[in-house]
Amino acid sequence: MKEFLVYTGLRLALFLGSFALVFGIWFAVSDEVPIVWAVVMAFIISGVGSYFLLSVPREAFARRVETRANVASARFEEMRTKEDADDLPSSDQP
Repeated sequence: MKEFLVYTGLRLALFLGSFALVFGIWFAVSDEVPIVWAVVMAFIISGVGSYFLLSVPREAFARRVETRANVASARFEEMRTKEDADDLPSSDQP
């Protein structure tokens, strides 16, 4: 959960920083800033930036998800094996 919060927080901060940068530059050049285009450009910039800048937190988050998936899969297999063993006819019964 911690890795998810860290990565999500960093993505949000990167987007807000990108939006502030785009908005500031656009406002300095022009008196009017179309918010929709500023948001679209900020999404693109933050997406490309996160690919390069946030690779370490993204890998940590991916490792955490993979670990949890492996644990859940092992538990599922254990329960399935136990259930299959319970379904087998016992040799003690006539």
